[in-house]
Amino acid sequence: MLNTGVVRRIDNLGRIMIPKELRNTFGLDAGQAVQIFTEDDKVIFKKYQFSCVFCGEASGNSMFKGKNVCEQCLHEMRE
Repeated sequence: MLNTGVVRRIDNLGRIMIPKELRNTFGLDAGQAVQIFTEDDKVIFKKYQFSCVFCGEASGNSMFKGKNVCEQCLHEMRE
């Protein structure tokens, strides 16, 4: 794990600010969804990728009635 040397305090609402340099490096914009994982004593943030609600595929998804669905599952639903 790479130590960035950045230290931030958690505010009274439980928020923490991610430095602009890290947001730019990882392509995180305001409103971007992130997943939060834990591992031992670590908290890990990962850029969230919307995946198909049926098969979990993360690429080529479209919205269908408010849900992410991949092309293959859309094709199967049409049949």
